[in-house]
Amino acid sequence: MYIRDFEALSQFCERAAHSRVVAVDTEFIRERTYYPKLCLVQVATADEAVAIDPLLIDDLTPLRKIMLDSRVTKVFHACTQDLEVLLNAFGAVPAPVFDTQLAAAFLGQRQQLGYGALVEAYCGVRLAKAESLTDWARRPLDVEQLRYAEDDVRYLPGIYDQMLEQLSRLDRLSWLGPEMDALTDAARVQRDPNEAYLHLKRSSSLTRRQLAVAREACAWRERTASRRNIPRKWVVTDEVLVESCRRVPRTVEALRRIRGTESLGERDALALVEAIERGADSDPATYPQVQHRDRPSAEMESVLDLMYAMLRIVSDKSGIAPQLIASRDDLHDLALGRPKARLARGWRHELAGRSLQRLLAGEVGLTVKEGRVETL
Repeated sequence: MYIRDFEALSQFCERAAHSRVVAVDTEFIRERTYYPKLCLVQVATADEAVAIDPLLIDDLTPLRKIMLDSRVTKVFHACTQDLEVLLNAFGAVPAPVFDTQLAAAFLGQRQQLGYGALVEAYCGVRLAKAESLTDWARRPLDVEQLRYAEDDVRYLPGIYDQMLEQLSRLDRLSWLGPEMDALTDAARVQRDPNEAYLHLKRSSSLTRRQLAVAREACAWRERTASRRNIPRKWVVTDEVLVESCRRVPRTVEALRRIRGTESLGERDALALVEAIERGADSDPATYPQVQHRDRPSAEMESVLDLMYAMLRIVSDKSGIAPQLIASRDDLHDLALGRPKARLARGWRHELAGRSLQRLLAGEVGLTVKEGRVETL
């Protein structure tokens, strides 16, 4: 069903409010804007699937109530971008949320499993991808486009029920919860301008003082881009910002010596120089900490190789991808006994950390049997 007016939206949302689960997906564009432009919202219950047109409906209040209703679980597949889009549309992150891509990784499927592969695995249905490059902002939408859009949510309520049963049987629901909470944390979904420098490409070589400059310069760019609703790179590119942080130009003339600044208007060039100066002149006590990880010694590299072999055994037995359980840095943190090591707490410790600690203590070993690595 294609919903194009407030009355139809209200009637659907009144029905959906009685469901314990609704599946959600969004179609949006953002190539020329800072904020994503919401073009379509697909929602499905166990009984019906609809496509809601926010370009034709000014008031989405009934849908917002469903998205924020704590009694209704919102099921997404790979929810990160959808949550950002809906946060912009509704001013809040939908909750509670269940991500089938994340859940699949706890159920023996590969990490980053695509939606089509998920539907084929759980429902035996192969979805067409003919509309994957559709311009969703263009109207009118035809029947094929709407069917394709609704297929993105049609199967999710049933898949959710299957996954919930599997996770309960394997006693892994408690493992999924903290991972889902981290994924849907509003602070993660909505970028703080003062932390925009953390996403600056090629900033790893900057000193602490240069990072202080980057913090101010990136915050200025973030606020400017959001105010004008244009992509960040249209204000100034990452490459120009990084070079500006290295050179610390204190005049517009000095800034202009950096290639790529010719696209900056005089007002923006002056504002960027002022931001650079604020960062350069800030109190050293407030400089960002440089997050350099210790390079493992040759001996430690051998230990990490052994730990990864143990991790693969755990992964094979549990059906959980090793990348989801731990990275090589996580193994290093555990080997060094760092208090914040992810493998030293929660489900990761229960699943793999305890065994790895026994390996490090010399209480267990590894051997090869019939071509396979096994524990002794």
